[in-house]
Amino acid sequence: MSNYEKWVAFCTILIKEVRRYLRIWPQTLLPPAITMTLYFVIFGTLIGSRIGEMGGFTYMQFVVPGLIMMSVVTNSYANLVSSFFGAKYGHSIEELLVSPTPGYVILAGFVTGSCSRGMLVALIVTTLSLMFAELQVQHLWLTLGIVLLTSILFSLFGFINAVFANNFDDISIIPTFVLTPLIYLGGVFYSLELLPDFWAGVSRLNPLVYVVNGFRYGVLGVSDVDVRFAFGMIFLFTVVAGTYSLHLLNTGKRLRQ
Repeated sequence: MSNYEKWVAFCTILIKEVRRYLRIWPQTLLPPAITMTLYFVIFGTLIGSRIGEMGGFTYMQFVVPGLIMMSVVTNSYANLVSSFFGAKYGHSIEELLVSPTPGYVILAGFVTGSCSRGMLVALIVTTLSLMFAELQVQHLWLTLGIVLLTSILFSLFGFINAVFANNFDDISIIPTFVLTPLIYLGGVFYSLELLPDFWAGVSRLNPLVYVVNGFRYGVLGVSDVDVRFAFGMIFLFTVVAGTYSLHLLNTGKRLRQ
């Protein structure tokens, strides 16, 4: 398969993925905007006014980076798990697997499509957040790198979930019982400095801690963890998840019926 043919295959999958979520934008783009606006009003304005400052910033400024990353995580994950499981359930993925298209091209197409949704939602939520808090990005390239890596990472997690899911109920188990607790315990609404030493140490086992704090450092310039270590951990998780996802795709495990 020539490089041109690989590029055509990649673009075809990507365009299909983008058209899929844009076609149903009231279900894919509007809910995150409404949900995050409610978070800004309730946690930032109403509760935040009683809490005061955290980490040297108003509570609203402190939680906004975490809420932006929460929207990126959930939408990147949800997009790929639903899209790929739909292809698996409808057996259309089998046609891709028997084609000469390399596995990494297929995976890249699906992941890039999910990342585009995650980045678009991040842009929407960030724009809405400016109505509630004044933000000045301190480290632009680090901020963009964290968002992109996070979107790729959780798209890959969504792919893995889709591969092992047996029915549509299975694709909601991980987001409900694993992803949501990790998000709420990842330092979105609080600083690790408020926790006792033991629980602060336990929290560092949560990958969302590095995602949230890395992005918060990029926007506000403050973090509960070393930002270089945070970026390294996100990159490591992404490489491991990507390698395993490609292995699942190349072997066709749980994909070929």
